Amino acid sequence: MNTKSTKITSGDIRQKLELFLSYWKLISLFLIVAIAIAYTNLRYTTKEYSASATIKIRDEKQSKKLPGAEFTSNAGLFSDGTNKIKDEIETIQSRTLVANVVKNLKLNIRFYEQGSIKEVELYKNPPIALSFFASDSVIHKVDTTLYLKIKSPTEFLMFKNDAKSVMSRDDKEGKPYAFGDKLSTSFGAMVITPNIGKFSPKIGSNLKISINSVNKMINGYQKSISITTSEGSSVIKLELQQSIADKAIDVLNNLIQEYNKDVLNDKEELIKVTSGFINNRLLEVSAELEKVDYTSEQLQKKNKLTALDSQADLNLQTERQTESQIAETSNRIQMISFLEKEMNSVNRTTDLLPQDVGLGNSNISQITNNYNELVAQRNRILRSSSVQNPVVINLNIEIASLKTSLQNSLKNMKQTTELTLSNLDKRQSRTRGKLFAAPSQARKFRNIERQQGIKESLYLFLLEKREESAIRLGMYSANAKIIDKAYSSYRPITPNVMFTYLASILIGLAIPIGLIYAKDLLDTKLHSKDDLVGILNIPYLGDVPKTSKKTRLIKKVDYSAKAEAFRIIRSNIDFILKESTDKAKKVFITSTKAQEGKSHTSTNLASSISFSEKSVLLIEMDIRVPKIMEYLGLDNPINNGLSNYISDKSIKPQDIVEKHKDNPFLDIIPSGTIPPNPSELLMSDRVKELFMYFEDKYEYIIVDTSAVGIVSDTLLISKFANMFIYVVSSDGIDTRQLINIAAPLYDEKRLPNMTMLLNGVKKNKGGYGYGYGYGNNPNRKKKWYKFS
Repeated sequence: MNTKSTKITSGDIRQKLELFLSYWKLISLFLIVAIAIAYTNLRYTTKEYSASATIKIRDEKQSKKLPGAEFTSNAGLFSDGTNKIKDEIETIQSRTLVANVVKNLKLNIRFYEQGSIKEVELYKNPPIALSFFASDSVIHKVDTTLYLKIKSPTEFLMFKNDAKSVMSRDDKEGKPYAFGDKLSTSFGAMVITPNIGKFSPKIGSNLKISINSVNKMINGYQKSISITTSEGSSVIKLELQQSIADKAIDVLNNLIQEYNKDVLNDKEELIKVTSGFINNRLLEVSAELEKVDYTSEQLQKKNKLTALDSQADLNLQTERQTESQIAETSNRIQMISFLEKEMNSVNRTTDLLPQDVGLGNSNISQITNNYNELVAQRNRILRSSSVQNPVVINLNIEIASLKTSLQNSLKNMKQTTELTLSNLDKRQSRTRGKLFAAPSQARKFRNIERQQGIKESLYLFLLEKREESAIRLGMYSANAKIIDKAYSSYRPITPNVMFTYLASILIGLAIPIGLIYAKDLLDTKLHSKDDLVGILNIPYLGDVPKTSKKTRLIKKVDYSAKAEAFRIIRSNIDFILKESTDKAKKVFITSTKAQEGKSHTSTNLASSISFSEKSVLLIEMDIRVPKIMEYLGLDNPINNGLSNYISDKSIKPQDIVEKHKDNPFLDIIPSGTIPPNPSELLMSDRVKELFMYFEDKYEYIIVDTSAVGIVSDTLLISKFANMFIYVVSSDGIDTRQLINIAAPLYDEKRLPNMTMLLNGVKKNKGGYGYGYGYGNNPNRKKKWYKFS
């Protein structure tokens, strides 16, 4: 089959582009509608803004304002091996801290101004304020919505909470109130007061007040607050998206404040426990010292002692040195007893233990420090969790283990110290034995004096530790160093204006182009010259533009596109038949089916040739559906035609010829009476006789035949033709029909000199480009606004 293979070329691309451009009005309409929808969406969609803050988590050793020399080691941040950054992130996102933020900023109460389409939240300086008589614990559990309409500077209407917008309500549904009235609600009484100045409520405005439970708000903010950090870094970035940028900024800043406050409370609690322990011991030691002082006073009064004989220098120095050691040892034993008593006390309010109480044992100090850190860590986790938390259980096990270890260490240290004290007492006894001459009063006084020294030393030691605790209480700074306070660019991140408009443009182009492409892809009809020559390798004669029904026939003096098209077709016919030896050039015109323009082509082609003063005979051989006479606007006064001539041998060829009244070079043979057996008639020898008779009488014989794809009439007379014009209707024929009908006729040479003519080509469809500016009369004057 003589068809062309499909191959994408630059011409195909150009053709597709021209196809799309031919629908520019439709594409423009879709584009305008898409942009309008995008504008409406941007106009009424609630915008989302992003705020971010950056903080650095300090090491506990770095969080002291006045760190001592023991904290200046080279250990890095969180060098104890635990991933404390993640713990701090969990703490920041804990329900306790978020709940404090919600309560501090009153985020559970939101004010909206309702419009005809959307509502706008009023965050800062809302037009009205609410005052509740119920406690915060009650208000924080309320879930309700209030609808108000401002009627005047002093009055408003309140509507029922039925989830309907105020815009859709009638004023009669509302209950009038005055600002300052006590309103009764299901959660207690409240008072609504107006703002003043430029923030005062606008008359006629519709307000919506949404009151939500704190727990619901906590859940929302816990999900929306994003906290990120890099591996091995102590820097944390907090991000939050809200419909109001200032709200997002306030939430992040307040969350950081609450976190720092919580950390400081944890650190200072340990100092307070230590201070309380020291104060309690001071009270006991003070009472004991007072008792010893009183005993010494009474002994001196009773024995009237004002001074004691000095002992030998050596014995006295030895005794004093021993006494000093005994005092220090006794002091340590008593501090150990105090600490054991503190650990075993059942009335303690906290598990924290005092540290740095002067036992002089680095191992016990380290164990106490580790114990307190674990207790503090467990308490912080318990604020946002429960005792069943696996982490809490593991911490309790470690705390118990450290406590047992500390008790054993204290017990061992106490035993060792008591043994040391016993040895010192023995040595002192030996020294005192050398002072046998000292009066018993002096010996008693010395014992009392020793007790005084011990108690005074312990008292001064406790005073020093209490002062250290007081100083340390103010040494700690916030755990989170603020690198960047919460900041927002105040540019909405959603919806993205550029992306929305770009997407609308793409969609506005994609939909019509997709529809056009799909229509073109599913369209099997033939529209242009490119379509025709692209599927059939058959000589292309020319194309005829589509015109209105009022201009069916061309005129002798005609500058229209149609007239020029037939002139070109006439020239192409002459070129094809230039080597023909027949006296008359016989041109047959057919098509695949009816209504493709055979008769139109035959009539205008015959007229065009006759206008060049060539004798033309136009034969109407489509005797089934004749249209030639109708096209020419002629009647058949002789009432004879081709069918009559073939069936009646008495009729001569010249008897059926009708002269055109306005064109002396054009004669017509009408079809005559429509017969019941057209195919049999056309097989008659009378047809051959007809052509032989007129062979030398006309220069051109134009024959309008039947549609070759419907009936076989044309094939019966094809042998008399010098050439065939196969008329194809633009937009009126399926390409598959041409492939299945026209191509085999050409390949099998059943139609002599078969050529293709495209009829009814629409403007902007391509296929023709001739004429004087395509239909412009060269003698016509141009308009003043048209340039040459």
